[in-house]
Formats: sequence, structure tokens, C-alpha cells
Amino acid sequence: MNIDLVEAIKLALRALGANQLRAFLTMIGISIGIGAVIALMAIGAGVQQYINDQFASSGTNLLGIVPGRIQRGPGGGQNPFGQSSFLTMGDYRAVVAGAPNIEAHAADFTSVGNFSYGSRTSQVQVSGVTPSFSAVRNWRAMSGRFIEEADNNSRARVVVLGQTVVNDLFPGEDPLDKVVKINDVPFRVIGVMESKGSSFLGDQDAIAFIPLSTAQERLFQRQAQALTGERLVSTIYLQATSDAARPQIEAIARDILRERHRLAPDDNDDFSIISQTELLNTFGAVTSVLTLFLGAIAAISLLVGGIGIMNIMLVSVTERTREIGLRKAIGATPAAILGQFLIEAVVLSVIGGLIGIMIGVGIALGVTRFVDFSAIVQPGAVLLAVSFSVAVGLFFGIYPARRASRLNPIDALRFE
Repeated sequence: MNIDLVEAIKLALRALGANQLRAFLTMIGISIGIGAVIALMAIGAGVQQYINDQFASSGTNLLGIVPGRIQRGPGGGQNPFGQSSFLTMGDYRAVVAGAPNIEAHAADFTSVGNFSYGSRTSQVQVSGVTPSFSAVRNWRAMSGRFIEEADNNSRARVVVLGQTVVNDLFPGEDPLDKVVKINDVPFRVIGVMESKGSSFLGDQDAIAFIPLSTAQERLFQRQAQALTGERLVSTIYLQATSDAARPQIEAIARDILRERHRLAPDDNDDFSIISQTELLNTFGAVTSVLTLFLGAIAAISLLVGGIGIMNIMLVSVTERTREIGLRKAIGATPAAILGQFLIEAVVLSVIGGLIGIMIGVGIALGVTRFVDFSAIVQPGAVLLAVSFSVAVGLFFGIYPARRASRLNPIDALRFE
């Protein structure tokens, strides 16, 4: 580092130290702005990672087919076709048989059940599922076991409970082999699912799983039967062998279902195929835009802080007019005066930026401690904050520095 620059920085610190309270109050705007930007970017990155983890925990390369058409835009909604829109076991078998490159598949029928055990009750989602559901959705039984093919073939009255249901009905007890009633029908508990926690989809542990055939034919027989007599399913899950194979599976599945549902070429689909990758990209785009928007709002305080720096530097120029005249009289060039005041502005903003970095990291750590996701402080965000601090100091320090460098030394020496 050039010795002149080192000496200039020392002079800047000495000048700022002469008015510590004023310098501190000026730095507050910069500190708050930098801290807010870093904290919001860290929280945004944490939310994006949290969403990625949530989708990854639901299985990879996954397609979900549901009845009804999910429209995007104002007025959009699911199932505008009403009761005429449904998926059946025949649809499920036809898609699985006709679409290539399917690594795994599953189906479910979902409704709400009233659970009771002794005097305790709970109303939660009940999903009748095929045995492959656990592997396709990447959701395992923590204790006991999941639904097996023998359970499905025999329409067994067995149930696997989510953690929330266990906490509601069996606080402090082992639920395995206990008998619970679902809509007054007894079911034996054979397993407890590992916890997935809450997400933007709600409490994922407030659920129970039973064999699909049991749901369709014993527990929800009226709800799960179409007018044609076919058994209904709520969702068909298709896991592709690779992400590259997903578009082909989606196209073939759509053709199969349109043919089975006898849709004319100009008819809209009466079902929706939801790609996990598309959902992930959509959520990622939304969170990115939201993070940038909030960061831009937080950056407004940087503008306020920059104006504060300009203000204090103008005051400093006025207070040190005689000093500037004396330095010019003994040979200081306008460039040296300009550089000195610019360095003071940059030092002021950099110190404020460093304080802001500590504030931003502290907020990120605090958020991580009290919420379900981890805020991620990115090195790029910190580097951006430091660069922005320097830029603010330079930009808002130029005018006061130029004013100081243009003072006439004779007039400056006469200044009172």
C-alpha cells in the first residue's frame, strides 16, 4: 500500500474522530441499509434452499396427475369440470402400461377421517396408497412398517400414522399394534412415518396411510366410486428414470388419458399433469424476485445514508476552510485536497458497511435460530455490500471533495 494512502487514511480517521457522534449518526443509514440487504438476501437464499429440500424429500423426477384442470392466472382454479372430472384405477394402469421410462409409480385416494383412540380424537387426512408410495415419495416408516402388497390384496384394516397423529392420539405411548378407529371402523397401527415437518404446504405429518383397496372398498366406498362403477384415485405419481425422460412421459400420459376420457382435439384436458421440476422453478423464480424486491427497498436506506455522508462532508469542508487554505498555501495541490476528502467519505462509508455486515449476519443467525429454515449468508452478498459501501462513499463524497479542492487559498485563509 502506498505510504501516502496510509497517511491519508490516518488523517481521515483523525478528522472523523474529532466529531465521533456526528460520524456515528451518519454511518447509521449505511449500516442499516447494508445490514438489511445482507439479511434479506440471506433469508431469500435460505428460503430457496428450504423449498429445494422440500421438493427433494418428495422424490426426484416426479410427475403428479390429478383430476381437473389447474388454470394459471386470475380466476384460475382446480377441477372446473366438477363431478365429471376424475381419474380411475383404469387410467392409472393404462398410463403405467403405456408410458416408457417410468422407474416407479404409485397412486392414492385421499379424504378426511375422524380418528379416535379412547377419549382422544383427531380429524386428519387419510390417504389410501399403493405399497410403492413410500419409495416414490421418498417417505419411510420410522418404526414398524409401511403398507405392503399383501395388505392391499386383502383390503386389510391397517394404518400407518404420521407424527402429528401419533402426538394427538398417543402422547407418550407407543402406538404400534394399538387399534384406532377411523370413521368408527377399527384399524391396527402397523407403523409410524418419519417426520417431514411443516412446509409451505402445511403440516405434512398430519396424515395417515391405509391400503388403497381398503380406502376404495371399505372406508370411503361411496366417495371412491365413479358413476361407471370404477374405483377412483386422487393422484397418479410417475417417477421418471431421468429428468430428460420426463417430457416424453408427460406427453404420452396426456395422450393416453385424453383418449380414455374421449376428449375431442379442441377440448381442454380434464386433468392436470404437474411437474415437480416446473413447480421448483416457479417457486424459485418467485422467491428470487421477492428477495430482489425487498433488497431494493432496503437499499433505499443506503441512499439516505449517502445523503448523510454528503451532508457531513459539506459541513467538514466549511469547518476546515482555513485548514484547506493553509495546506494549499504550503503547496498542497487541488488533487491532493480532492483525494483527502474522498478518502474521508469512503472511510466513513466502509466503516458503516462493516458494521452493517455484522448487523446483517446477526439478523440471519437470529432468523435461523427461531424459524424452521437456515438463512444462508452468501460471500457474494458480503462482497457486494462492501463494494456498495465504497461506491456510496465515492459517489456522495465527490461534490464536497471538489468544492474543497476549488477553494481559493487566500479566501480560505481569511475565512472565519
